Amino acid sequence: MDYKEHFVPRGRYRIYVREYEGEGPAIVLMHGFPDNLHLYDRLVPHLSGRRVVVFDFLGWGGSDKPEGYPYTADNQTRDLDAVIEHLGLENVMLVAHDASGPPAIDWALAHPERVSALVLLNTYYYAMRTLRPPEAILLFSVPVLRNVARAVISRSDYLDRKVYSWQVERFIRDEEVRDEVVPFLYSQFREARPAFWALNEDLLRTILSRRKMIPKMKAFGRPVRIIFGDADPYLNAGVAKRFQELFPTSELFLLPGARHYVQVDEPEEVARLILSAPLHAKAVI
Repeated sequence: MDYKEHFVPRGRYRIYVREYEGEGPAIVLMHGFPDNLHLYDRLVPHLSGRRVVVFDFLGWGGSDKPEGYPYTADNQTRDLDAVIEHLGLENVMLVAHDASGPPAIDWALAHPERVSALVLLNTYYYAMRTLRPPEAILLFSVPVLRNVARAVISRSDYLDRKVYSWQVERFIRDEEVRDEVVPFLYSQFREARPAFWALNEDLLRTILSRRKMIPKMKAFGRPVRIIFGDADPYLNAGVAKRFQELFPTSELFLLPGARHYVQVDEPEEVARLILSAPLHAKAVI
């Protein structure tokens, strides 16, 4: 599929964006960590005909990676806002996965009048009871332990690759797809390690602070569609069901056998559920 490239200004830095032309409202796809916009390469072709925007948060993929930058969920919310404003998107369908849950939900709660729908793919927002961090995330987010892990990984390219592959392979169901996707994502991860480490440092603060947003989640009136791979042991079915309890206008879809990278395991079905999601009345095509 053909797309336009944009480099959206974010202060002194630039966010890399791909825009696919089509009918609105625009579908904005967001990645988590340790990946980038290529997480959606298998999904985007199934969204043909709709306007689709996919981008790399600062620190990832084709976006700038400023040294010493405060990579946090709050700043990712500002990245999202910069993309929406620069492209002049009036109404958006926000699609969040993994660590993009907090920025996407934060933006939606702050701008409900501009949200046509919110779609959640194996993501998180606050410290829900069944939430389980992936092993590598635990390794790099726990104080003291993360300092040791960084020091060891920084000295060994072999160990860095092995840890990454071991973890990310667990996110994908099919071996043939794993063999294709994991090495490609790792090839782009090395330069993103500072953002990965910083976001892990910010993780505990993020999931503890968002509990205060529960009243706003319960009052959110835009359509919410929750699409989770039910074989994800981390951002699992229990998390999906808790989202359904919190968002009054939500629908839940658990895809059997799909793992954490649900858009990789079941791209056609995820696309179908995105395209068939109800839209807020003012945003209907």
